[in-house]
Amino acid sequence: MNLRAVKTIYRYEMNRMWRTLGQSVASPVISTSLYFVVFGSAIGSRISTVEGISYGAFIVPGLIMLSVLTQSLANASFAIFFPKFIGTIYEVLSAPVSFIEILLGYVGAAASKSMLLGFLILLTASFFVPFHIQSPFWMLLFLVLTAVTFSLFGFIIGIWADNFDQLQLIPLLIVTPLTFLGGSFYSIKMLPPLWQKISMANPVVYLISGFRWSFYGNADVDISVSLTMVTVILALCLGIVHWIFKTGYKLRD
Repeated sequence: MNLRAVKTIYRYEMNRMWRTLGQSVASPVISTSLYFVVFGSAIGSRISTVEGISYGAFIVPGLIMLSVLTQSLANASFAIFFPKFIGTIYEVLSAPVSFIEILLGYVGAAASKSMLLGFLILLTASFFVPFHIQSPFWMLLFLVLTAVTFSLFGFIIGIWADNFDQLQLIPLLIVTPLTFLGGSFYSIKMLPPLWQKISMANPVVYLISGFRWSFYGNADVDISVSLTMVTVILALCLGIVHWIFKTGYKLRD
C-alpha cells in the first residue's frame, strides 16, 4: 500500500475545500439554518411534537443526513470528474499508484468533507433547538457509513458522466427527491398505509430512520434493517467501483 500516494490525493482534495470555504462549508450551513427557520418555526408552530419529540429537534437528524448525502455525492463526483474532463486523470493513472489507493484518496477526502459538514450542522442546530444524542456510537457509525457509501456513489457518477449536465442529472433528479421523500422532515408513520408501503422502497428511508434512532431511540424501521440496508448499498457501490477499475470503464478510453 502506497500510503504516500493516498495521502497526496487526500491532502490535495482537502486543500481544495479550504480554498473554497464559502462554497464548500458556509453555503450548506447557511442553507441548513434557513431550513430550521422555515421548517422549525413556520411548520413547527403547527406541529408541536412528532412521536413525543419537538418538531424542531425531530428534523435535526434528517437535515444532517440531507447535507451529508448531497455533499458526499457532490464532492466525490466532481473530484474525479474534473481531472477526467480536462485530461489530468491520465497522469494519475500512469503513476505507480493502484486503483485502490486512488479510490482511498478521493473517496476518503469526500467522506471527510461531508462528515465535517455534518458535525458543523449538528453544532449549528444546537443554536436553534435543544436535542440529545442517545447513542453517540451508532450516530457516528451511521454518519461514517453514509458518507463513505454516497462518496463511492458520487465517484461512480463522476466516472460515468461525460459533461457537467450528466454530473448533476442523478443527484438532482433522483437522489435529492428520494432524500426529501425519505422522512427528512416527517415520520413515515404519519403517512397513509399505502404510502408507508411505497416509502419502504426508498433506500434513503432506512438511512434517515437509523440515524434518527441514534438520537432519540425512535425509528420508522428496525435498526438492524437500517444497518443491513446501508451495508448492502455500500457493498453494491464497492462492486461497481471494482468493475470500473477492472474494465477501465471510461478511464482508459
